[in-house]
Amino acid sequence: MTVRRSERKLQDPDLGVLAGRTLFGLQQELFAAVAEQGHPELRPRHGAVLAYLDEEGSRATDLAAQSGQHKQVIGTLVDELAALGYVERRPDPADRRAKLVVPTAKGLDQMAKADAAVAAIEARHAEAVGAEVYAEFKRIFRLVAGHHSATT
Repeated sequence: MTVRRSERKLQDPDLGVLAGRTLFGLQQELFAAVAEQGHPELRPRHGAVLAYLDEEGSRATDLAAQSGQHKQVIGTLVDELAALGYVERRPDPADRRAKLVVPTAKGLDQMAKADAAVAAIEARHAEAVGAEVYAEFKRIFRLVAGHHSATT
């Protein structure tokens, strides 16, 4: 009897399936938490900007490189976040021709709440499997992610 692909992926998930489950589960929990804390209009796609945005501002090209998204996608997301009041564009003091994407007070509030929510999620995982095991998991996951980034 042949095991169906979908059953095999459930029984012995590969890296893509595991990474996807982890990402989607984390996003669902994170965005639900920040929604409950006053930011219900945000969607997981906004994480491509908010997860990498520096408090003093970031260039869109840097956000694109860090998130792995195209610059045009980042531009659209920045437009959405600006319309929602989370970011604004300002001239870059280091290069007046360039613009910085800078979080507003609302954006900074969301960033702080998101950081706290992720820390709580990670603490829960560390408690479930043990702090040393979780630290080793993150170390190895960083290596795998870094290796993947280096080969793409």
